[in-house]
Amino acid sequence: MNLHPELTDAADAGARVVAGVRPGQFGDSTPDTEWDVRTLLNHLLLWTAYNFERRAHGEMVPEEMMTRDFAAEPDFAAAYRAQLDRALDAWSDPAVWEKDLNVMGSATPAADVGAMMLAELVLHGWDLAAATGQSYTVSDRAAAAALAAVEANAEMFRQYKGFAEPVSLPDDAAALDRALALSGRDPDWTPSR
Repeated sequence: MNLHPELTDAADAGARVVAGVRPGQFGDSTPDTEWDVRTLLNHLLLWTAYNFERRAHGEMVPEEMMTRDFAAEPDFAAAYRAQLDRALDAWSDPAVWEKDLNVMGSATPAADVGAMMLAELVLHGWDLAAATGQSYTVSDRAAAAALAAVEANAEMFRQYKGFAEPVSLPDDAAALDRALALSGRDPDWTPSR
């Protein structure tokens, strides 16, 4: 299953949100109570752009990047957009989607890695938008694909404390809200200042 179009939509949404973050917001709260905006921003930039490109090549992120403060760079938004484009280019090859990739010592279908990265882009893109007072919009197809990825992985992520308990929503909630709620996020979350 090749999700490149959905990843492109989610990457565009994430890049728009990152471009709207102001350094004065770095200390603000986020939907993840353990992270402020700066921590969330650095996580998003590292994993959805740099790590994602390397995954396509069967590589891991170098250790020195794990502690890099991307947000300290004055052009972090432009650098993120450029790196997202490199990642999307790496995943544009249909052969990449047919591989097995090493994920924590286990062979994992690249399509599964791509789906998890899509969920990461959508969930953390929404987190950052909510934390910085921006609206978050992503295509219906990207939201639906993110929901499918969250549904497939929610229980595993909960075991590792990556997701909180699900939030109740009406049955007719939109796919994006359902993905957020299933991952333990309240779609109505607003920052407490």
